[in-house]
Amino acid sequence: MDPLTLLREYTIRNDLDKIVRVNDEYRFGTDYSFPAAIDTAYRSKHGTRYTLETLIHFITNHHLKHIDYIQNARSLRIPAVTLPDRKPLLDYLTGKIQSSDSILPLDFPNIPHVAPVNVDRNLERDGEEFATQDSLVDEKSSIELIRAREKPIKDREDMLVFKTRDFYSVLTSAMKRDEERQRMEALQRKDNIVAKNRIESRGMGLGEEATKMRKIGEGVPIILVPSAFSTLITIYNVKDFLEDGVYIPTDVKLKQAKGGKPDCVTVQKKFSRDRVVTAYEVRDKPSALKSEDWDRVVAVFVLGKEWQFKDWPFKDHVEIFNKILGFYMRFEDDSVESAKTVKQWNVKIISISKNKRHQDRAAALEVLGMIVTLHNVAVFRVPIEHGVLCLLSNSLRL
Repeated sequence: MDPLTLLREYTIRNDLDKIVRVNDEYRFGTDYSFPAAIDTAYRSKHGTRYTLETLIHFITNHHLKHIDYIQNARSLRIPAVTLPDRKPLLDYLTGKIQSSDSILPLDFPNIPHVAPVNVDRNLERDGEEFATQDSLVDEKSSIELIRAREKPIKDREDMLVFKTRDFYSVLTSAMKRDEERQRMEALQRKDNIVAKNRIESRGMGLGEEATKMRKIGEGVPIILVPSAFSTLITIYNVKDFLEDGVYIPTDVKLKQAKGGKPDCVTVQKKFSRDRVVTAYEVRDKPSALKSEDWDRVVAVFVLGKEWQFKDWPFKDHVEIFNKILGFYMRFEDDSVESAKTVKQWNVKIISISKNKRHQDRAAALEVLGMIVTLHNVAVFRVPIEHGVLCLLSNSLRL
C-alpha cells in the first residue's frame, strides 16, 4: 500500500483524525506506518514529488486561505503545496476525481501491519518472522522492507542541482539583505559616535554621564504595544519582528503559544561587529506601569484611536509624541483611510507587504534605528566581559 492511496482512503472515509504523528513518522491507525519525509506518487507541476508530511498538512488545512496556509506551513517548517496544485490535489484526495496526470507511481513494497509500539520491538518481531517463516519472507522481501522504512535524505548539492530551478533571485535577495544590514550597522556606528562626542563636548566623562542617566529613568527601556488583536504588532509577535525581522500574524502565534498571555516580553538586538546588545521590555498594559516606569517608555505602537491613550499621564497626544516615539504599522496596500487619523499625529508610519516576508527585516531595522537615534537610547560600544552589559537609557536628551 503506497502512502498516497492510503491517505486518499482515510480522507474519503473522514478518518484523518486517526492519522497520528509519532516522532518522524505517521501512523495510520494501527494499520500502517510511514516516515514523514517519504516521497509520494503525487508530483507537483514543478516536477518535484510531494512528501507525505506535506500532503497531510495540506489536507488538514485546505480550508485556510492560500496565504494563511503558506504562512502556517512556513512557521512549522513544512514544504507547502503550490497554488496551481491545490484544486487538482484536493479533488483527488477527496475522491472527486479517480486519477490525475500528476500521479507518477512509485514502487512501494507491501508493508505489514504495524502496531504503535517501540520500533526496536518491531524489528525484533520482523527478525523472528524472517527466521521462522522462510517460505513466506525471502531475502528480497527483507531488503524491500528495510528500504520502505528508510528516510530519504537530500543534501545541499541535491537541492541546488535542478534543471527547472533558478537560484539567481535567491542570490540577489541575499546580497540586498547583506547591503541593508551593512548600511544599518554603519548608521548605528555613526549615531553612537555622535552621541559620545556630544557628551564629551559638555565636559563630562562617560562615568559621570552614566551616573546621571541612571538617576533618571533607571532600568531597561520600555516599548508599548496595543493589547487589541486588530493591530499588526502585538505582544505575541513583536519579538519575532524586532529581533528576527520576520512578521508572523498574531493568530498564527496564538496557535503556537504555550501557556497564558505574557505580561512582558524582552527584546534583544545584537550588533555582532561591535559586540553590543540593546535590550527592551515590551508591554501591552499601560495601566500596570508605575509613575517611575513612564520615564523608561521610549516608543509605542499605536492603533490610530484616541482611546488608546486614556488614563496616560500626559495632557494629550501632542505631548505624548513629543516625549515618546510613535509607530503605526500597516500593510502597504491598505486604503489611505486606515491611516487618516495617525497622519495628524507625530508618528512614523511603517508599511510592510502582506506576502513579501523578506522585506520585513528592513522595516524592523527602521523601527529600532529610530528608537536608538531619535530617542537617544545611547548604546556605547563597550565589550561584554564577565557577563556585564553597559546600557545607557533614554533619560538624557542629547
